[in-house]
This record gives sequence, C-alpha cells and structure tokens, in this order.
Amino acid sequence: MTATGAAPSLVIGLGCRRGCSAQALLALIEDSLSQAGIALSAIRALASIDLKRHEPGLLQLATELNLELELFSAAQMAEFSPRLSHHSATAFAQTGCFGIAESAALALATQLAGAPATLLITRKKTSMATFALACAR
Repeated sequence: MTATGAAPSLVIGLGCRRGCSAQALLALIEDSLSQAGIALSAIRALASIDLKRHEPGLLQLATELNLELELFSAAQMAEFSPRLSHHSATAFAQTGCFGIAESAALALATQLAGAPATLLITRKKTSMATFALACAR
C-alpha cells in the first residue's frame, strides 16, 4: 500500500485452447508469478475473452482460486491493441482480438482502478494457454 492510497489492482489475463485444464492454467500462473516474485494471494481477479464463458478449465480455475472471472468482447479489448507486446494473427483470425491474455488483463485492471493499466508481465505462453499480468493504481 502506498501513502497516497489503495494497493494496486493486480489482475491476470488468460487465453486458452478449448479443453485446457484448470491444472494447466494454474501451472502457468504459478510459474509466471513465481518468476516475478509475486504471490498468488496478491491477485484480485481473472480476465479473458467472452468466447471462453463456458470453458470448463477456466471456470474451474476461478472457483478454485475464489477469484472473479471477468469476460470482455474483442471489441472491448481492441483499444488495448497498440499496447500489446505481441500481435497474434492466429488469435485475431479466431477471435477478433490480437492478444487475449494481455488485452483482457489491461481491460480489467483499467476497469477496476478507473485508471490506465500497465503490463507487469507480458505474454507467457504454453501449448495450451497464455498468461499476462496487468496493474493499475
């Protein structure tokens, strides 16, 4: 916590292939946060694209971590496209979004804080999922 106010809003953005397990998502999250020296308990919420609203692994993960899962449309995430570390033509062709994890993280952190967000951890990728961490004060 800073002298000027509230603790930063740390949020995770996730993208995943259909059928990705909660365990695979959690492993990516834990590995990424561990490398950055950030505790999972510091995370306020999870975010993804609305196309994943029924993805079992993502829903199970949110339940297991007791975190809200906020979903955004590709149109809602489009404004963050210029700030992405990577633009995926494949993701865009499939979803209309150039980077789901980073865009979703930026969108939710901005929404929660009512202030511009920044990426603390840019896109981390496995064969099944992508992860990003955004922060806003």
